[in-house]
Amino acid sequence: MKAAAKTRKPQPVRRAAAPAKGKAVAFAEIVGLIQSARTRAFQAVNTELIGLYWRVGEYISRKIGSDGWGKATIISLAEYIQQNHPEMRGFSSQNLWRMRQFYDAYRLDPKLSPLVRVLPWSHNLLILSQCKRAEEREFYLRLAADKSWSKRELERQLDGALFERTLLSKPKVSALLTQLHPEAETIFKDTYLLDFLELPIDHSERDLQRALVKNLKQFLIELGPDFCFAGEELRLQVGGQDFYLDLLFYHRSLQCLVAFELKITKFEPEHLGKLTFYLEALDRDVKKPHERPSIGVLLCASKDKEVVEYALSRALSPALIAEYQTRLPDRKLLQRKLHEFYQLAMPKTK
Repeated sequence: MKAAAKTRKPQPVRRAAAPAKGKAVAFAEIVGLIQSARTRAFQAVNTELIGLYWRVGEYISRKIGSDGWGKATIISLAEYIQQNHPEMRGFSSQNLWRMRQFYDAYRLDPKLSPLVRVLPWSHNLLILSQCKRAEEREFYLRLAADKSWSKRELERQLDGALFERTLLSKPKVSALLTQLHPEAETIFKDTYLLDFLELPIDHSERDLQRALVKNLKQFLIELGPDFCFAGEELRLQVGGQDFYLDLLFYHRSLQCLVAFELKITKFEPEHLGKLTFYLEALDRDVKKPHERPSIGVLLCASKDKEVVEYALSRALSPALIAEYQTRLPDRKLLQRKLHEFYQLAMPKTK
Protein backbone atom coordinates (compact mmCIF):
# COMPACT_ATOMS: atom_id res chain seq x y z
CA MET A 1 0.00 0.00 0.00
CA LYS A 2 1.16 3.44 -0.83
CA ALA A 3 1.77 5.71 2.04
CA ALA A 4 -0.70 8.54 2.33
CA ALA A 5 0.68 11.78 0.97
CA LYS A 6 1.60 14.19 3.66
CA THR A 7 -0.35 17.42 3.55
CA ARG A 8 1.77 20.48 3.83
CA LYS A 9 0.74 23.13 6.25
CA PRO A 10 0.17 26.51 4.61
CA GLN A 11 3.14 28.74 5.15
CA PRO A 12 2.41 32.11 6.74
CA VAL A 13 2.75 35.04 4.41
CA ARG A 14 5.88 36.95 5.22
CA ARG A 15 5.38 40.66 5.37
CA ALA A 16 8.15 43.14 4.89
CA ALA A 17 9.36 44.44 8.19
CA ALA A 18 8.51 48.05 8.91
CA PRO A 19 11.56 50.24 8.27
CA ALA A 20 13.29 51.86 11.17
CA LYS A 21 12.36 55.45 11.94
CA GLY A 22 15.32 56.92 10.09
CA LYS A 23 14.71 54.79 7.02
CA ALA A 24 10.97 55.52 7.11
CA VAL A 25 11.70 59.23 6.80
CA ALA A 26 14.09 58.61 3.90
CA PHE A 27 11.59 56.29 2.18
CA ALA A 28 8.84 58.90 2.54
CA GLU A 29 11.09 61.52 0.99
CA ILE A 30 11.76 59.27 -2.00
CA VAL A 31 8.03 58.60 -2.44
CA GLY A 32 7.49 62.36 -2.28
CA LEU A 33 10.08 62.88 -5.03
CA ILE A 34 8.36 60.30 -7.22
CA GLN A 35 4.92 61.82 -6.65
CA SER A 36 6.18 65.34 -7.35
CA ALA A 37 7.86 64.21 -10.57
CA ARG A 38 4.71 62.42 -11.71
CA THR A 39 2.62 65.50 -11.00
CA ARG A 40 5.00 67.72 -12.97
CA ALA A 41 5.08 65.23 -15.83
CA PHE A 42 1.28 65.08 -15.94
CA GLN A 43 1.05 68.87 -15.89
CA ALA A 44 3.64 69.17 -18.66
CA VAL A 45 1.75 66.67 -20.84
CA ASN A 46 -1.54 68.44 -20.14
CA THR A 47 -0.06 71.86 -20.97
CA GLU A 48 1.30 70.54 -24.26
CA LEU A 49 -2.00 68.83 -25.09
CA ILE A 50 -4.06 71.97 -24.44
CA GLY A 51 -1.54 73.94 -26.45
CA LEU A 52 -2.03 71.54 -29.34
CA TYR A 53 -5.83 71.88 -29.14
CA TRP A 54 -5.39 75.65 -29.11
CA ARG A 55 -3.26 75.59 -32.27
CA VAL A 56 -5.66 73.24 -34.05
CA GLY A 57 -8.58 75.47 -33.06
CA GLU A 58 -6.67 78.52 -34.28
CA TYR A 59 -5.97 76.88 -37.64
CA ILE A 60 -9.60 75.83 -38.15
CA SER A 61 -10.88 79.26 -37.09
CA ARG A 62 -8.56 80.92 -39.60
CA LYS A 63 -9.69 78.56 -42.38
CA ILE A 64 -13.34 79.28 -41.60
CA GLY A 65 -12.65 82.97 -42.07
CA SER A 66 -10.40 82.75 -45.12
CA ASP A 67 -11.54 79.65 -47.06
CA GLY A 68 -15.13 79.27 -45.88
CA TRP A 69 -14.65 76.01 -44.00
CA GLY A 70 -17.86 74.73 -42.41
CA LYS A 71 -19.02 71.73 -40.41
CA ALA A 72 -18.96 69.51 -43.51
CA THR A 73 -15.24 70.23 -43.98
CA ILE A 74 -14.59 69.48 -40.31
CA ILE A 75 -16.37 66.13 -40.69
CA SER A 76 -14.15 65.36 -43.69
CA LEU A 77 -11.06 66.32 -41.70
CA ALA A 78 -12.07 64.01 -38.83
CA GLU A 79 -12.64 61.13 -41.27
CA TYR A 80 -9.25 61.76 -42.90
CA ILE A 81 -7.46 61.62 -39.56
CA GLN A 82 -9.32 58.47 -38.51
CA GLN A 83 -8.63 56.62 -41.78
CA ASN A 84 -5.00 57.64 -42.25
CA HIS A 85 -3.90 58.01 -38.64
CA PRO A 86 -6.06 55.76 -36.43
CA GLU A 87 -3.55 56.12 -33.60
CA MET A 88 -4.50 59.80 -33.28
CA ARG A 89 -7.49 59.67 -30.98
CA GLY A 90 -9.57 62.55 -29.70
CA PHE A 91 -10.00 64.27 -33.05
CA SER A 92 -13.63 63.54 -33.86
CA SER A 93 -15.54 66.17 -35.79
CA GLN A 94 -17.30 67.23 -32.59
CA ASN A 95 -14.04 67.61 -30.71
CA LEU A 96 -12.39 69.49 -33.58
CA TRP A 97 -15.30 71.92 -33.63
CA ARG A 98 -14.93 72.38 -29.88
CA MET A 99 -11.25 73.21 -30.37
CA ARG A 100 -12.27 76.00 -32.70
CA GLN A 101 -14.84 77.26 -30.15
CA PHE A 102 -12.20 76.98 -27.43
CA TYR A 103 -9.77 79.17 -29.37
CA ASP A 104 -12.40 81.75 -30.33
CA ALA A 105 -13.62 82.05 -26.73
CA TYR A 106 -10.22 82.95 -25.26
CA ARG A 107 -8.08 84.29 -28.11
CA LEU A 108 -8.78 87.94 -27.24
CA ASP A 109 -8.39 87.47 -23.49
CA PRO A 110 -4.70 87.53 -22.48
CA LYS A 111 -5.64 86.90 -18.82
CA LEU A 112 -7.38 83.60 -19.48
CA SER A 113 -5.48 82.11 -22.43
CA PRO A 114 -2.57 81.02 -20.16
CA LEU A 115 -4.95 79.83 -17.43
CA VAL A 116 -6.80 77.33 -19.63
CA ARG A 117 -3.57 75.40 -20.12
CA VAL A 118 -3.47 74.56 -16.41
CA LEU A 119 -6.75 72.63 -16.48
CA PRO A 120 -7.51 69.31 -18.19
CA TRP A 121 -9.47 69.36 -21.44
CA SER A 122 -12.55 67.88 -19.73
CA HIS A 123 -12.63 70.84 -17.30
CA ASN A 124 -12.26 73.33 -20.13
CA LEU A 125 -15.11 71.75 -22.06
CA LEU A 126 -17.42 71.90 -19.04
CA ILE A 127 -16.70 75.59 -18.47
CA LEU A 128 -16.91 76.41 -22.17
CA SER A 129 -20.27 74.65 -22.64
CA GLN A 130 -22.00 75.91 -19.48
CA CYS A 131 -20.66 79.45 -19.09
CA LYS A 132 -21.84 82.10 -21.51
CA ARG A 133 -20.16 85.21 -20.11
CA ALA A 134 -16.42 85.85 -20.06
CA GLU A 135 -16.48 86.83 -16.38
CA GLU A 136 -18.28 83.60 -15.52
CA ARG A 137 -15.68 81.53 -17.38
CA GLU A 138 -12.89 83.40 -15.61
CA PHE A 139 -14.59 82.78 -12.24
CA TYR A 140 -14.67 78.99 -12.69
CA LEU A 141 -11.29 78.76 -14.41
CA ARG A 142 -9.54 80.50 -11.53
CA LEU A 143 -11.35 78.58 -8.80
CA ALA A 144 -10.86 75.20 -10.51
CA ALA A 145 -7.14 75.92 -10.92
CA ASP A 146 -6.61 77.38 -7.44
CA LYS A 147 -8.52 74.62 -5.63
CA SER A 148 -7.48 71.74 -7.91
CA TRP A 149 -11.13 70.75 -8.40
CA SER A 150 -11.84 67.33 -9.83
CA LYS A 151 -14.20 67.13 -12.80
CA ARG A 152 -16.95 65.92 -10.45
CA GLU A 153 -16.48 68.87 -8.09
CA LEU A 154 -16.46 71.33 -10.99
CA GLU A 155 -19.73 69.83 -12.24
CA ARG A 156 -21.20 70.19 -8.75
CA GLN A 157 -20.23 73.84 -8.49
CA LEU A 158 -21.60 74.58 -11.96
CA ASP A 159 -24.88 72.79 -11.16
CA GLY A 160 -25.00 74.64 -7.85
CA ALA A 161 -24.74 77.99 -9.68
CA LEU A 162 -21.83 79.16 -7.54
CA PHE A 163 -21.14 82.13 -9.82
CA GLU A 164 -24.73 83.37 -9.71
CA ARG A 165 -25.00 82.84 -5.95
CA THR A 166 -21.72 84.66 -5.34
CA LEU A 167 -22.61 87.63 -7.51
CA LEU A 168 -26.25 87.99 -6.45
CA SER A 169 -25.93 87.31 -2.72
CA LYS A 170 -23.22 89.21 -0.94
CA PRO A 171 -22.82 88.10 2.70
CA LYS A 172 -24.47 90.19 5.41
CA VAL A 173 -21.69 91.16 7.83
CA SER A 174 -21.47 93.40 10.89
CA ALA A 175 -19.81 96.82 10.70
CA LEU A 176 -17.09 95.66 13.08
CA LEU A 177 -16.25 92.70 10.84
CA THR A 178 -15.84 95.07 7.89
CA GLN A 179 -13.64 97.30 10.03
CA LEU A 180 -11.41 94.52 11.39
CA HIS A 181 -11.35 92.33 8.28
CA PRO A 182 -12.18 94.44 5.16
CA GLU A 183 -11.57 91.46 2.85
CA ALA A 184 -14.11 89.24 4.65
CA GLU A 185 -16.94 90.03 2.20
CA THR A 186 -14.97 88.42 -0.62
CA ILE A 187 -14.18 85.30 1.44
CA PHE A 188 -17.48 84.37 3.08
CA LYS A 189 -20.75 83.49 1.35
CA ASP A 190 -24.35 84.42 1.99
CA THR A 191 -25.48 80.84 1.26
CA TYR A 192 -23.58 77.56 1.58
CA LEU A 193 -24.65 74.58 -0.49
CA LEU A 194 -24.54 71.39 1.60
CA ASP A 195 -26.23 68.96 -0.77
CA PHE A 196 -23.58 66.33 -0.01
CA LEU A 197 -24.78 65.78 3.58
CA GLU A 198 -27.86 63.65 2.80
CA LEU A 199 -29.58 64.86 5.95
CA PRO A 200 -33.06 63.66 6.91
CA ILE A 201 -35.82 66.27 6.77
CA ASP A 202 -36.18 66.32 10.56
CA HIS A 203 -32.48 66.59 11.38
CA SER A 204 -31.10 68.01 14.61
CA GLU A 205 -28.23 70.44 15.10
CA ARG A 206 -26.15 67.50 16.30
CA ASP A 207 -27.00 65.63 13.06
CA LEU A 208 -25.88 68.66 11.06
CA GLN A 209 -22.64 68.97 12.99
CA ARG A 210 -21.76 65.27 12.66
CA ALA A 211 -22.58 65.28 8.95
CA LEU A 212 -20.35 68.31 8.34
CA VAL A 213 -17.42 66.69 10.16
CA LYS A 214 -18.01 63.38 8.35
CA ASN A 215 -17.97 65.20 5.00
CA LEU A 216 -15.26 67.64 6.04
CA LYS A 217 -13.42 67.58 2.72
CA GLN A 218 -16.52 68.66 0.78
CA PHE A 219 -17.38 71.25 3.41
CA LEU A 220 -13.89 72.78 3.19
CA ILE A 221 -14.26 72.99 -0.59
CA GLU A 222 -17.60 74.75 -0.14
CA LEU A 223 -16.11 77.17 2.41
CA GLY A 224 -13.34 78.16 0.02
CA PRO A 225 -9.54 78.32 0.07
CA ASP A 226 -7.41 78.84 3.20
CA PHE A 227 -9.89 77.37 5.68
CA CYS A 228 -8.35 74.83 8.07
CA PHE A 229 -10.37 72.66 10.43
CA ALA A 230 -9.49 73.28 14.10
CA GLY A 231 -12.05 71.26 16.05
CA GLU A 232 -15.65 70.35 16.90
CA GLU A 233 -17.55 70.89 20.13
CA LEU A 234 -14.65 72.97 21.41
CA ARG A 235 -14.93 73.34 25.19
CA LEU A 236 -14.75 76.94 26.39
CA GLN A 237 -14.47 77.24 30.15
CA VAL A 238 -15.67 80.55 31.53
CA GLY A 239 -15.90 80.94 35.27
CA GLY A 240 -17.15 77.66 36.64
CA GLN A 241 -19.13 76.72 33.53
CA ASP A 242 -18.35 74.82 30.34
CA PHE A 243 -19.63 75.94 26.95
CA TYR A 244 -19.26 74.10 23.66
CA LEU A 245 -18.66 75.71 20.29
CA ASP A 246 -20.06 73.71 17.35
CA LEU A 247 -17.17 74.04 14.85
CA LEU A 248 -13.91 75.95 14.80
CA PHE A 249 -11.76 76.77 11.78
CA TYR A 250 -8.67 78.84 11.11
CA HIS A 251 -8.30 81.04 8.04
CA ARG A 252 -4.73 81.36 6.85
CA SER A 253 -5.11 84.59 4.85
CA LEU A 254 -7.17 86.37 7.49
CA GLN A 255 -4.92 84.88 10.19
CA CYS A 256 -7.78 84.38 12.61
CA LEU A 257 -10.05 81.79 14.18
CA VAL A 258 -13.49 81.35 12.60
CA ALA A 259 -16.27 80.04 14.84
CA PHE A 260 -19.32 78.35 13.32
CA GLU A 261 -22.51 78.17 15.36
CA LEU A 262 -25.15 75.93 13.74
CA LYS A 263 -28.89 76.53 13.78
CA ILE A 264 -31.41 74.28 12.05
CA THR A 265 -34.10 76.94 12.43
CA LYS A 266 -34.68 80.40 11.01
CA PHE A 267 -32.30 83.10 12.27
CA GLU A 268 -33.41 84.88 15.43
CA PRO A 269 -31.69 88.02 16.80
CA GLU A 270 -30.94 86.35 20.15
CA HIS A 271 -28.64 83.87 18.37
CA LEU A 272 -26.07 86.66 18.01
CA GLY A 273 -25.66 87.02 21.77
CA LYS A 274 -24.37 83.49 22.19
CA LEU A 275 -22.01 83.83 19.24
CA THR A 276 -20.65 87.11 20.64
CA PHE A 277 -19.97 85.36 23.95
CA TYR A 278 -18.07 82.57 22.14
CA LEU A 279 -15.94 85.10 20.22
CA GLU A 280 -15.00 86.88 23.44
CA ALA A 281 -13.96 83.57 25.01
CA LEU A 282 -11.93 82.62 21.93
CA ASP A 283 -10.08 85.93 21.84
CA ARG A 284 -9.32 85.87 25.55
CA ASP A 285 -8.41 82.21 26.05
CA VAL A 286 -7.67 80.53 22.67
CA LYS A 287 -6.35 83.12 20.22
CA LYS A 288 -2.57 83.38 19.86
CA PRO A 289 -0.94 86.80 20.42
CA HIS A 290 -0.02 87.20 16.73
CA GLU A 291 -3.51 86.29 15.44
CA ARG A 292 -6.19 88.78 14.49
CA PRO A 293 -9.64 89.00 16.20
CA SER A 294 -11.85 85.94 15.71
CA ILE A 295 -14.82 85.89 13.32
CA GLY A 296 -18.20 84.31 14.04
CA VAL A 297 -20.52 82.71 11.48
CA LEU A 298 -24.11 81.86 12.32
CA LEU A 299 -25.10 79.15 9.85
CA CYS A 300 -28.90 78.93 9.85
CA ALA A 301 -31.52 76.99 7.90
CA SER A 302 -33.05 80.27 6.69
CA LYS A 303 -33.09 83.99 7.45
CA ASP A 304 -35.10 87.12 6.87
CA LYS A 305 -32.87 89.72 5.21
CA GLU A 306 -34.46 92.64 7.02
CA VAL A 307 -34.16 90.93 10.41
CA VAL A 308 -30.50 90.17 9.65
CA GLU A 309 -29.86 93.80 8.69
CA TYR A 310 -31.41 95.07 11.92
CA ALA A 311 -29.54 92.53 14.05
CA LEU A 312 -26.16 93.30 12.51
CA SER A 313 -26.51 97.08 12.33
CA ARG A 314 -25.40 97.55 15.95
CA ALA A 315 -23.72 94.23 16.56
CA LEU A 316 -20.61 94.60 18.69
CA SER A 317 -18.81 91.51 17.34
CA PRO A 318 -17.18 90.64 13.99
CA ALA A 319 -19.93 88.30 12.82
CA LEU A 320 -22.03 87.40 9.81
CA ILE A 321 -25.25 85.51 9.18
CA ALA A 322 -25.38 82.84 6.47
CA GLU A 323 -27.82 80.11 5.57
CA TYR A 324 -27.32 76.58 4.30
CA GLN A 325 -29.18 74.74 1.56
CA THR A 326 -29.32 70.96 1.28
CA ARG A 327 -30.63 70.93 -2.29
CA LEU A 328 -29.30 72.35 -5.53
CA PRO A 329 -30.83 75.75 -6.29
CA ASP A 330 -32.92 76.43 -9.38
CA ARG A 331 -30.10 77.48 -11.67
CA LYS A 332 -32.42 78.81 -14.40
CA LEU A 333 -34.10 81.08 -11.88
CA LEU A 334 -30.74 82.36 -10.68
CA GLN A 335 -29.64 82.95 -14.27
CA ARG A 336 -32.77 85.03 -14.89
CA LYS A 337 -32.02 87.05 -11.77
CA LEU A 338 -28.44 87.48 -12.94
CA HIS A 339 -29.68 88.73 -16.32
CA GLU A 340 -31.86 91.28 -14.51
CA PHE A 341 -28.84 92.24 -12.40
CA TYR A 342 -26.77 92.94 -15.51
CA GLN A 343 -29.63 94.87 -17.11
CA LEU A 344 -29.93 97.14 -14.08
CA ALA A 345 -26.15 97.61 -13.98
CA MET A 346 -25.99 98.73 -17.61
CA PRO A 347 -25.70 102.50 -18.09
CA LYS A 348 -28.97 104.00 -19.29
CA THR A 349 -28.91 105.75 -22.65
CA LYS A 350 -30.59 109.13 -22.81
